[in-house]
Amino acid sequence: MRIVLVGPPGAGKGTQAAYLAKNLAIPHISTGDLFRANISQSTALGREAKSYMDAGQLVPDSVTIAMAEDRMGHADAANGFLLDGFPRNIGQAESLDDYLKGHDLKLDAVLDLEVPEDEVVKRIAGRRICRKDSSHVFHAEYNKPKAEGVCDVCGGELYQRDDDSEDTVRKRLEVYHTQTEPIIDYYKAQDLVVTIPALGKVSEVTERAMAALKALSE
Repeated sequence: MRIVLVGPPGAGKGTQAAYLAKNLAIPHISTGDLFRANISQSTALGREAKSYMDAGQLVPDSVTIAMAEDRMGHADAANGFLLDGFPRNIGQAESLDDYLKGHDLKLDAVLDLEVPEDEVVKRIAGRRICRKDSSHVFHAEYNKPKAEGVCDVCGGELYQRDDDSEDTVRKRLEVYHTQTEPIIDYYKAQDLVVTIPALGKVSEVTERAMAALKALSE
């Protein structure tokens, strides 16, 4: 299957993408991974992206699109892929359509992870990261440490990242509503959107998504 995963920040896209890709035996292609891989391997696209980033500028869509198209052309994506973070706007969605059409392929579904805005703010603003090991993540409400401000695993100090503050989260949501949310209507016009309620346990959301995909293929 060829799937696009969309949803606001804090909807759990990365987590769901990993589970869904594993269940469907297709690669999980995320823009974050694409940038890290191209930059670490110093590819031509990676060097171009880094030049913009080092200058404090946004990486142009053309570079992001080229990275995504290159990755979709890998052998492991021949039977499908799950795109996470791409397309991020209408222009990227149109480029993806052109790429697929040019390779005689089509999308099977666009999964829209739906989460109320207040829940998004609560999820992200409550996140606390360990200074010693950023893989140790807690939450002020959903996953409290035994001692406030102290990592259960290594005893490191827990802190809130600057981009996890409520003001920053609301600004990120504004960007999502302005730039990315319009692609949902774009794909609704193609009858590809499947809305997945993303509240509840991770496993429950995965089950809902898998059930929706199964219904599409029947």
